[in-house]
Amino acid sequence: MLRVRFAPSPTGFLHVGSARTFISNWLYARHNGGTMIFRLDDTDAERNTDVSVNSIFDGLRWLGLSWDEEYKQSERLALHRQVAEAIFAKGLAYRDFTPAHNGDSEKSCPQGAWLFNPGMRDLSRAESDRRAAAGEPFALRFRVPRDQDRLLRFVDSVYGEQTKLADEVEDFALLRSDGMPTYHLASCADDADLRISHIIRGQDHLSNTFKHLLIFEAAGAETPQFAHLPLLVAPDGTKLSKRRHGPVVSVTTYRDAGFLPEAFINFLCLLGWSPKNDRDFLTVPELISAFTLEGINRSNAVVNFTEEDPFDSKAVWLNAEHIRALPVEQLSERLLPCLQGCPTSAAVSRCGPLLTPEKLLQVTPLIRERIKFLCDVNSVADFFFVDQLPPYDCLELIPQKGDRALALKILTEAREVIAATPFDHASLEAALREAATRLGVKTGPMFQPIRVAVCGRKNAPPLFETMEVLGREVCLERIAQAIAKL
Repeated sequence: MLRVRFAPSPTGFLHVGSARTFISNWLYARHNGGTMIFRLDDTDAERNTDVSVNSIFDGLRWLGLSWDEEYKQSERLALHRQVAEAIFAKGLAYRDFTPAHNGDSEKSCPQGAWLFNPGMRDLSRAESDRRAAAGEPFALRFRVPRDQDRLLRFVDSVYGEQTKLADEVEDFALLRSDGMPTYHLASCADDADLRISHIIRGQDHLSNTFKHLLIFEAAGAETPQFAHLPLLVAPDGTKLSKRRHGPVVSVTTYRDAGFLPEAFINFLCLLGWSPKNDRDFLTVPELISAFTLEGINRSNAVVNFTEEDPFDSKAVWLNAEHIRALPVEQLSERLLPCLQGCPTSAAVSRCGPLLTPEKLLQVTPLIRERIKFLCDVNSVADFFFVDQLPPYDCLELIPQKGDRALALKILTEAREVIAATPFDHASLEAALREAATRLGVKTGPMFQPIRVAVCGRKNAPPLFETMEVLGREVCLERIAQAIAKL
């Protein structure tokens, strides 16, 4: 059975590249009816933090893509040591007693290209056992085949055939001097034990695969199929990194800015993958149907952002498209936490008790085309839910090529019309257009003072539908206040 895994290390917030790796594994599993496994690779105790663990789970929960099995690598240390001991028993590993490093790093000397330490590699088993029994610390290193012209080979589902001479691979550590497994050992031991059939990960792990081939072979385990995803890079071509590029590479930054998870998933999928039909907008079910390893590109994927604009323009466009595609009821539910000042919202709402789910459901169709992020609702729709409009410049009440007298005339007429007209948007529009004709004013100059009076701004949702939602009394009160300003 097809089994894939996502195995993050909790050493920082959830990186967008890690999220893309998770999504790629998830889509591949769902496309093929396979199993999705989440494994927290938390054996690096010095670098792991609870904050990082929480960030990973917060980001994945926001994406809304579940997994089928869950494991923590730190709870599997006995398995890792058992695999290491079995490899050692076969003579395929040796103890390295080099005191300066004791295996805390993979190499025993910092100068030059290091492949192995003859003094440790050629140590007799009897001498090795004696020194270990005496309590001398050691690292356990893999005994990479030497002088055999052995060619390590695998076929990557993205990058094709990959080869490397074993003589070019260093004797890498399996266990450190404190007995803790290295990444290479722990990852391979777990992959073998969990029967992982396909390993889909970032291209930066491509070179590690040759070491992993040796471990799988030495452990007598079946080698999974590998597929490496192209790197995500910044506009200047540098690898997208937490240290260099900051919050822009964190998944929660997108969440807090008001991205829809399905739009973010759509965007990440298009970084290095294509459905081969020139489509950009794809729902999650459509992504499941379309996703194949053959669609993954080899070239690095650029995430375009600047210091002034932290989000890729395609990501913003996709988010707006997904917002417009949501049914009104679902979009209204997504917008409510933003207006309530939810901690995950980038803006703090000024809305008061007038904000209700029922009222927001009326407002949502009017603003859906006007927002790119969920949090935009705070600046686009806040005037629907306040008793008093925020202060605005009374000069905005004056139409272009008009004056205060004209604005006053329009608002006075509008107040009389609104008070006497059935309060639905069609009736309001017809009545106010007739009023413009009576006053000898074009509709643009006629409607501007009314819009500013009832919304507090020139740019607002469709006027007559807005007035219908606000209600007759609110509109009349706000127009009266505008007249007083003039």
